[in-house]
Amino acid sequence: MAGIRAINIMKSFGQYNVFSDVTMEFTQGGIHGIIGRNGSGKTVLLKVISGFIPPDKGKVLYDNIEIYKSVDFPLKTGVIIESPGFLPNASGFQNLHLLAAINNECGLEDIENSMNAVGLDYESKKGVSKYSLGMKQRLGIAQAIMGNPDYIILDEPFNGLDNSGVRDMRNLLMKLRDQGKTIVLASHNTEDIRILCNTISQIENSTITRLE
Repeated sequence: MAGIRAINIMKSFGQYNVFSDVTMEFTQGGIHGIIGRNGSGKTVLLKVISGFIPPDKGKVLYDNIEIYKSVDFPLKTGVIIESPGFLPNASGFQNLHLLAAINNECGLEDIENSMNAVGLDYESKKGVSKYSLGMKQRLGIAQAIMGNPDYIILDEPFNGLDNSGVRDMRNLLMKLRDQGKTIVLASHNTEDIRILCNTISQIENSTITRLE
């Protein structure tokens, strides 16, 4: 089955149970939203789904391939969780170029296209330390999409963006969805979720409920 499935997953840290016996499915070619207050476990859930931290129980599958077992990290997946770390004195393009060289997944044209898509000048020599918060957020999204991934996982992707930036990124995500990408995004802003998402789930009190 194409898409992402989390089956009976559980995650805790010490005595704190973040979530238990969670089963979710994100079908291919849609935008899937997860809402919840700050501290509810949205970020931990995305880290488990994207291959950053293993669940205590259960399994996560991408197109029926189980991560943490068959592969360490889901293939063809772009991720931005929390604040992405960039080299402060390097330009946005240099940062993405270094990451691309490590992953060996995309070329210079892919980097240029991803920066253009989020409204950043790939020719700019400005160091990331001089970027505004909104520009850093755009660069993080460019990082997530630069390898032309099939799956895109975004944690609070609109943080730091002004109204114009929010509109730009919403339009970009809808365009990617129309290209057949599968996008999972977490946000505390219900308006972003309502406008963009084909499915909506809420995490609260260690459980997840599908709302739409």
